[in-house]
Amino acid sequence: MTDRREFMGLVTASAVGLAVTGNLETASATEVGSTHEKKSPVRFALNMSTLRGQNLTITQQIEVAAKAGYDGVEPWIRDLEAYVKNGGSVADLRKQIEDAGMTVDSAIGFANWISDDAEQRKAGLEVARRDMELVRSIGGAMIAAPPIGAHQKDAISPPLPVIAERYRALLQLGDEIGVTPQLELWGFSPTLSKLGELAYVATAAEHPKACVLPDFYHIYKGGSDFAGLGMIEASRMHCFHINDYPGEPSQRDISDKDRVFPGDGVCPLVPTIRQLLGNGFRGTFSLELFNPEYWKRDALEVAREGLEKSKRVVADAIVEA
Repeated sequence: MTDRREFMGLVTASAVGLAVTGNLETASATEVGSTHEKKSPVRFALNMSTLRGQNLTITQQIEVAAKAGYDGVEPWIRDLEAYVKNGGSVADLRKQIEDAGMTVDSAIGFANWISDDAEQRKAGLEVARRDMELVRSIGGAMIAAPPIGAHQKDAISPPLPVIAERYRALLQLGDEIGVTPQLELWGFSPTLSKLGELAYVATAAEHPKACVLPDFYHIYKGGSDFAGLGMIEASRMHCFHINDYPGEPSQRDISDKDRVFPGDGVCPLVPTIRQLLGNGFRGTFSLELFNPEYWKRDALEVAREGLEKSKRVVADAIVEA
């Protein structure tokens, strides 16, 4: 059993840490493309769902991200698999990313690691193994772990202590490969839709690499208050999906396709990001959108606008601090 001191730091009071201004003065990454000449303490990545409708290959996606000026990429496993199936070399893909000066900050996979069906869960862990090996081969060390297997309305939702045991098993698998699964929040799911559930499972997993992958849209969709982020240790949030949402449809009816660029909706991004930075968040904001209107536009144009607006809300958070 891991020493409890290694994981009890996951849930902590938001008041712990340095003052916001003191933290931000030590930031080293230069803020580009913003109206404010400030320094950014965070990185920016492009989740490739944002360009899904343009039907680009993974190499084209990476090229767009590089031209737009992102620090990193968050590819989808299915795009990586399609690339390999068509004869692509993972070594070449890794070189393309590195030559562009970018990193693989996370990846999106859908392994069924949480199911109550033992055979399905066993098969899901094998899928997770393959996904992690693929991510590792292109230089990545993180992968999303959403509640696949317990996310549908009619699915059996295991008790949180059981989910924690299964997340620990997934983390142990990740230890073998060198890739860490990030417990992902899904606001529409019966399981892991609340920040409190996310924090509990990550803590109860009792693993030193337990971490969470929040999302502004999913926090809203799941009905959590953004203040709850202050109860999650900032160092356990390596990647955070950034996006915004409109005032309509309602929280009940809103869906992935309604997400908009940061700053174009009603999400309290600036105060929430200010809270995150003040509590020590120094991870990656990865732009994850599914808006069909953006898919009708030029991919590079969308990527550039998304990065500019992501950087702007972060810069505004720093200025207001």
